[in-house]
Amino acid sequence: MYTITEIKTEKQEADFLLLPVELYKNNSYWIRPLDNDIRNVFDRRKNPCFKNGECVRWVLYNEVGHCVGRVAAFVNGKTCHLDKYAVGQMGFFECIDDKQAAFMLFDKCREWLEAKGMEAIEGPVNFGERIEWWGLLVDGFDRFPNYAMPYTHSYYVKFFEEYGFRDYFKQFTYRNRLVVESLAPIVVWKADRLLKNPDYAVHTYREIGKQKAIDALLEVYNKAWNLEVHGVDGITREQVEVIYKNLQPVIDKDLIYFAYYKGMPIGFFLMFPEMNQVIRHLNGKLNLTGILKFLYYRRIKKVDVALGQLFGVVPEFQGKGVEAALIKQFCETIVKKNSCYKYLEMNWVGDFNPQMMHLMDYLSAKAVKTHITYRKLFREDIPFVRSVDKEK
Repeated sequence: MYTITEIKTEKQEADFLLLPVELYKNNSYWIRPLDNDIRNVFDRRKNPCFKNGECVRWVLYNEVGHCVGRVAAFVNGKTCHLDKYAVGQMGFFECIDDKQAAFMLFDKCREWLEAKGMEAIEGPVNFGERIEWWGLLVDGFDRFPNYAMPYTHSYYVKFFEEYGFRDYFKQFTYRNRLVVESLAPIVVWKADRLLKNPDYAVHTYREIGKQKAIDALLEVYNKAWNLEVHGVDGITREQVEVIYKNLQPVIDKDLIYFAYYKGMPIGFFLMFPEMNQVIRHLNGKLNLTGILKFLYYRRIKKVDVALGQLFGVVPEFQGKGVEAALIKQFCETIVKKNSCYKYLEMNWVGDFNPQMMHLMDYLSAKAVKTHITYRKLFREDIPFVRSVDKEK
């Protein structure tokens, strides 16, 4: 009934890109990503992960040759051995509402990953950094997706769970209105107390410039996450430069903040305009017409949501008020400038990070979307442990 094919031709790649357009054509919340944002993930010249990993994509056709499913599988050589067992990954899963079709795609991923020596599969995730295309949407189907984050059909949940995938960790998207009054008094107090100490300072990207921003992001990122617990490998300068280059057209220099202690970077808060408010009008294309539309909707219509993508503080400075200082400085800057931004959405708050979840409470922010990163073990003798339980 179905035929699964590894992508080798331009026609098959086009089917991979266009399948979601067909699957979500009656869904008013789905926003078509830019085609090039998807293509770049699988471009060896543009994705640094290919230097230490490999990737394959498949498309699924029915008996009359219509594309009805797609998926990608990958091995990231820098992260696959961070656990006691080897973990491969899969992502970019899309499929009609047919269990047989879905399981064929899952089976193909497992078969390929086991041949590469993997003992588990994680997904749906990205062949790259976690700030993009990570997790399966399980709550918040009545909201527009954030830029470069998945919006998926609700019936995908049963496919993953019936196949044997288990909840490895949850990622929440929080939302609040951008007014200083929304900050809990404890946040204001902690921020003011910290910044009275001349050893501490908070600066924007605009104030420090691109090179210092890259240096600070690189240093803090590689200190702020527990690699073994969360399966996050250190980021390289090349990767940071690629991220900055790709995001340069949408960067607002007043939405990126860095905290310092005696001139040493100790924290960052990276936000960007919620570009899906613009991209929803482009139909996946950034050609000449798309560029003109982008400029119109970006500058005339204005984007009113600031999207928080990354928030990190190095371990020895956590709990000292650095987080509060970054948040308060941002809110004050936006309010003082009478900015167009009216809302903040924090895109990636993992359930393994209770400190950040508490901070969201202090901001009066509410969880409005939930994604799950699933894992399935290939061997019964491997105990399944959720990410949050590794710290206990």
